[in-house]
Amino acid sequence: MLDWNLPVQRVLSLMKRYPGVIAAFGFCSGMGSFVLVNRQQGLASWVAVLMLVTWLWLMLENSLLQLFSRVFKREIPQPLLRYATQMVHQETLFFVLPFFFVTTTWNSGQLVFTGLLAAAGLVSITDPLYYHWVAPRRWLFMALHTLTLFAALLTALPIILHLTTSQSFELALGIAIVLSFPSLAISFPLGGWRRTLGILVATLAIGVVGWVLRSWVPPATLWLTEAAVSEQMNDRTPGESLEEITASKVSKEGLYAYTSINAPRGLDERIYHVWQFEGKEVDRIALDIHGGRKEGYRAWTHKQNFPANPVGDWQVRILTEDGQMIGALRFKVTDDGAPPSDQNTAPLTPAEPAKAP
Repeated sequence: MLDWNLPVQRVLSLMKRYPGVIAAFGFCSGMGSFVLVNRQQGLASWVAVLMLVTWLWLMLENSLLQLFSRVFKREIPQPLLRYATQMVHQETLFFVLPFFFVTTTWNSGQLVFTGLLAAAGLVSITDPLYYHWVAPRRWLFMALHTLTLFAALLTALPIILHLTTSQSFELALGIAIVLSFPSLAISFPLGGWRRTLGILVATLAIGVVGWVLRSWVPPATLWLTEAAVSEQMNDRTPGESLEEITASKVSKEGLYAYTSINAPRGLDERIYHVWQFEGKEVDRIALDIHGGRKEGYRAWTHKQNFPANPVGDWQVRILTEDGQMIGALRFKVTDDGAPPSDQNTAPLTPAEPAKAP
């Protein structure tokens, strides 16, 4: 019978000697899929399926090991199992990180989520942290796995199933909630109705927190290829992007908010241009975009109705239907001494917004 010990030991020795190779491969494959996202849908699909399989493996690990031992009359080396799981975490985290790095709005709460993913990736390639700090703590190990699975689904679902970003987030969060219950039950064994109720409440709390903080999660497959706030649009091209403009010009000419958004081929998505003045929303305009265009799908809104005194800080936030932020445009309206306008804040005219492929 084939002796597995020698090849297994060789593989483990190489993995110990070069722990960054797997992570590097994951990062390179992620970059390749990111650059060729419309041509590499199969890779994202395999990563998501692999994560689901490994999750089931972690849930049924003891039962499957006993079954394997009975059928094949031998045991799977424990070091091989540990390194296989670590390899999955490394490959998946470094696969999704390029997507999140590009889609993150860094001066927002999305910094926290992407930073958490980056920290998880660092832990996965640092053996002392992974094996002496995370792995021995079952709850922390399962939390790492749930976060990894959540990020993989956010990246893969819009590409594979052409689900909108909102649908993908809801499905990924639902799967994470369902799978977090057995992981909590394993980490904190059920013992009476009070403990069971406590674990159930903790599971639901995870879902509520995830939903409330959804704006902190970048839309992994949507990113801005171009954006501008401008006084004019010429042949679907914006003029010079502004950071500051006088109140008289704004009241007289209005402003265009232009965005070009990259999305996977076959994906139809509704987004919003949300105009905010001093942190308060004054207009929300829906735009339907279609994926597949290399340069991104071009769309813009033209706001002509401003408050009587528009002086202050403005921003146009680009949001998905569930409130995930794709990006934000900021500009300031300054006082130039002109008399205040009689205009009041009002929604855009029926002719706006405008969009073009």
